[in-house]
Amino acid sequence: GIRELTVTGVQTCALPIFEAGLTVVGVDANSDRVAELAGGRSPIDDVADDRLRAALARGLAIVHVDAARLGEVDVVFICVPTPITTSKDPDLGPVLAAAERIRRELRPGQLVVLQSTTYPGTTAGPLRRALEASGLVAGRDFDLAFAPERVNPGDPASAARTVPRLVGGIDRAATARAARLLRRINTDVRELSSPDAAEMAKLLENVFRNVNIALVNQLALLCERMGLDVWEVIDAAATKPFGFMRFTPGPGVGGHCIPVDPYYLAWRAREFDFVDRFVELAGDINFSMPRHVVALVGEALNAVGRPIKGARVGILGVAFKPNVRDPRNSPAEAIIALLAERGAVVDYHDPHVPRFRDAGGAWRESVDLARLVDDAACLVVVTAHRVIDWELVYERASLVVDTTNSSRGRVRRAGQVLRLGAGWAAPDHVPSASEARGVSPEP
Repeated sequence: GIRELTVTGVQTCALPIFEAGLTVVGVDANSDRVAELAGGRSPIDDVADDRLRAALARGLAIVHVDAARLGEVDVVFICVPTPITTSKDPDLGPVLAAAERIRRELRPGQLVVLQSTTYPGTTAGPLRRALEASGLVAGRDFDLAFAPERVNPGDPASAARTVPRLVGGIDRAATARAARLLRRINTDVRELSSPDAAEMAKLLENVFRNVNIALVNQLALLCERMGLDVWEVIDAAATKPFGFMRFTPGPGVGGHCIPVDPYYLAWRAREFDFVDRFVELAGDINFSMPRHVVALVGEALNAVGRPIKGARVGILGVAFKPNVRDPRNSPAEAIIALLAERGAVVDYHDPHVPRFRDAGGAWRESVDLARLVDDAACLVVVTAHRVIDWELVYERASLVVDTTNSSRGRVRRAGQVLRLGAGWAAPDHVPSASEARGVSPEP
């Protein structure tokens, strides 16, 4: 049968191909990750350990990149991160490193498919040039295509065979060949005119989400000033059965795509003398939300006569989205680091993320929920995992900054809750500005 090989992306690329009946070798440059996967331990919630172990028992191979024999395979999938630099420019380092490794063993007749989300022109530009440094020519000696993944972490349905796949090759033959392969794992494969079109389509999917999240984040800030409840407003708008799609505000955006992709598109647009202020502004709005959350913490503590400096602040949830264990680019990274810079003593609780590194480089470990609730002068809800005991939180916490509307229907007793986009929401007493100025600090 066809021998497939993936460069990372073992969970979202290798398993479906293997389960379609093809021979697969999963490759990763991280030795710890190789050992974890080869030992049958899945690092993501969407792939159960039992599923991975069953595939390993039937012949799925996981090897380190140095041991991979790339010249023996027919198809190579590249599924590596595509981050941004500190100046928010695209960082193709991982893609080009994978291309360099492939180039050393690239042979005539192979197909190379890039899956990593990137700017239009990557496959036909930098990736093609890196591979052609082998002396082989794309379209003549080997085939090259782009086929983005569409998996939504935490949503197993997004990996279903019925979810359409997009593919665009550097010529019709490459497109058709990649499409034939993808139809082994997806029932609906759409062939596009070029890799650039497929790359732009993937960016559009993610930028669409980022722009709409930015819109509701801005609306939340406006509602705070106007004394309105943004959650009530969104619920009301969502009753319209057409022409509206529900998005909700929050402490920022995270993950490996949504906070990054607007800058990939804006950077590429500048190369065509086109300044995409709209897309870049949306990215900047979401990027700024952690600072607003820290400002809300300051406001909440001030209402009970406490400064941020020296206050114990507890963070609830540090994964980038609810019900997953992936902390990449989580808003909690910046929120924790910014609070620490202001002198707060910060701990966190996340049942899915036992260890976490904040944006300042400090490593932290998840603490017991009850201890966090009892010790913190202020709790900040960043990621509302289902498994967190929210009844405990809102029964016992004295002060909460809620960025996710987790307090809805749960605010009880005398605890004070300051909600992103909605202001104070306490059942018995909401401190006025004059009362807040007159409250004595806690001992």
